[in-house]
Order: sequence, then structure tokens, then C-alpha cells
Amino acid sequence: MSSYGNYGRTPNSSQNRPIAVSRLAPSNTTNTTMSGLFGSAATAASSATSTQGELSKDVQVANGPDDSISNLAFSPASDHLAVSSWDNKVRIYSIDQNGQSSPAAMLEHQGPALDCCWSKDGTKIFSVGADKAGRMLDLAAGHTDPSKAQQVAVHDQPIRSCAMATVGGSPVLVTGGWDKMIKYWDLRSDKPIGMLECKDRVYTMDVKDNMLVVGTAERWIHVINLVNPGASYKTIQSPLKWQTRVCTIFSPDANGYAVGSIEGRCAIQYVEEKDQGNNFSFKCHRQQSPTDRNMSNVYAVNAISFHPVHGTFSTSGADGTFHFWDKDAKHRLKGYPEVGGTIAATDFDRTGNIFAYAVSYDWSKGYQHNTAQYPNKIMLHPVIGDECKPRPKTTKR
Repeated sequence: MSSYGNYGRTPNSSQNRPIAVSRLAPSNTTNTTMSGLFGSAATAASSATSTQGELSKDVQVANGPDDSISNLAFSPASDHLAVSSWDNKVRIYSIDQNGQSSPAAMLEHQGPALDCCWSKDGTKIFSVGADKAGRMLDLAAGHTDPSKAQQVAVHDQPIRSCAMATVGGSPVLVTGGWDKMIKYWDLRSDKPIGMLECKDRVYTMDVKDNMLVVGTAERWIHVINLVNPGASYKTIQSPLKWQTRVCTIFSPDANGYAVGSIEGRCAIQYVEEKDQGNNFSFKCHRQQSPTDRNMSNVYAVNAISFHPVHGTFSTSGADGTFHFWDKDAKHRLKGYPEVGGTIAATDFDRTGNIFAYAVSYDWSKGYQHNTAQYPNKIMLHPVIGDECKPRPKTTKR
């Protein structure tokens, strides 16, 4: 296999062209004024003057799930948000630039829904779950009801992760399960067109351009070049010492990935050997013990999301906080107050103007801590001013 150049984008690809959908039509608006983004320009300016962010403009999504949230995924082509949850459902919401939301569609599993993703053109929503099935709702056909969903994938164990990719010029659904298998599905067939056995159970997965990154149990990480999807391009153990929670590919330049673990650490990893000197890790989502200044309470890093324009990224954790970071400057841009519960999942919308986060139980303390009083909601945070912009680069004299 050739070097990392194969991971570049494919110019003029049809997958990047939005296709109109009956109810979920792609929006032509990719920019918004400050006054239209959950508040006024004056408030926006004042909130971006320090490294401590504020949550006063954040808006809750109406009619949220009835149980813990497993993932959030914004459409790449329209103003819609998909939410998978442990109540067996995947809900799709219409979101406007004022943060107002309304239900648009739904599909269901026969067990907890563990992940969801969109087709590249935003016309189809996919989900996977503990029922060992992958399902699809075709929004372009006007299907918004769970009864219209089709089963498009199957594993021998629960399916933890899914993502859409382009393999051989065709759209392919990629699924990863606790049976240690990665499977590639052409939606025209009920059989996988390819498979790859991982080192252990799949816990997390991400796709961008021709790169697929898979994090498994026992801290294994597989990097797969989708030009050759049946083989692992590189397999390593995570540089972090404890269980992997999330792996997310850099954006917009897919030349590496970030790893989050249960130990309150994040690692920045580049793929090619020539870039290994740029790898580093840092502590995050830790709090000093109120009773012992020499002790810290350590929380899991549950979610990492990259800004689609600036290339900066967020981390969110079991401490109930999220932060924005500049990996190139190795600098925290903004930190935010606790939101009242663990943050289980996050995502930026396609413009980078809205950051969604799920305040929901992450199961880190077992079933006995999942009480009826625990918050379970989706919040929309307006990204205003310099919140996610990287630090200005300085040149040495």
C-alpha cells in the first residue's frame, strides 16, 4: 500500500453533492449572523473574552429520548440531528439557526440503539444496536415512520458502531461489533461485500475520506486505508494506559486521529511514520479532590468532535464539562462549567455554528446509578466569535 497520500479527498465526487429530500431538504444556508444564532452580537462578543465559556445561550432539544443517549450525528447536507438512545429508538430532529427543534422522523431497534450515522448526501439515516442489526430509513422516499425502516446489516453480537464510507467509488455502510468484526455493506445486497477481523471487540469507530479508525477492547487501534479495506494499514496499542472510549479522525485534514480514554487523557496520533514526532497526549477532565489537594478525581473522556472548518476539537467527559482545544498550538481555547450530568456524546453541525452535546448517563458506574432523576437531554450550544478558532500562528524571528 502506498503512503498516506491515499487518504486524501476525491475531487468532484458525487457523494459531496446534496440531494433534495421530501421533508428533510438540504439547506443552502451555511453561514449565519450573530443575531440569528441563539442571541445577540453584543452577548456573543462578551462571552468570547476569556478562556471560561458560558452556557446561558444553550438551548434544549424538545421531545428528547426516554433513556440514555448513545450518539449524536448532524446531517452533512441539511439542518437535522439524529440521536440514538438506549430506549431502542433513533430520533431525527429538524434544527434551525435559532436552536428551535422539532421531531422529523424515527426508527426503532429491538434493543438499545448504540450508534447512528448519515449517508453522505443526507438522504438516509443508519443505526446499529444491541439487537445485532443495522437498520436504514430512506428519507428521500418520504419514509419517516419506524415501520418503513429496512434491516441492512447483521452481526453475531451487538453492533457498537457504524459509519458511511466510499469504497471502490460506491457508498458502503461500515459496521463494527462486539464479535470483533468490521463488515462492509453494499445496500443492494443482504451479504457483506467484505470483512475484517479486529484484535478485540469494537468500542468506537470513525471514517473520513479514505481512512477508517477502529478502537477496540484491550486498547487496540486499527487504521484501515479504504483503498484496501480488507487489511489493516497499521495496528497499534493506544498510547494511553487505560480503556479506549473514543477515536475521532482529524478534520478537515484526515492525517491522524484523537483518542480519549477512561483515565482522563486525550492522545493526538498521526498515522505516517514521518509525523510520529508530532504525537502527544494531555490530561483533561480531572478535578482536584475537595478533601486532599494532592489527589485528583479522574473522569472518562466520552466524546471527541472536530470542528469542520477550523480543525480545532472538543472533548467531553464524565465530569459533565466540555472543552475546545487547538491541537496544533497544544492549547485549550475554552472550558465550560459543569452541565449537571455526564456528557455522553457530541457533534458539530456541518457549518460549525452549532455544537450539540448529550447530558445523559454514560453507564460508567453501572446500572444502579441510572436513576429516574438523572438528567437526560440534548443541548445545542451556539459557537460564537473565537470560541473554536485556532490561535494565531506566530513566526520565529
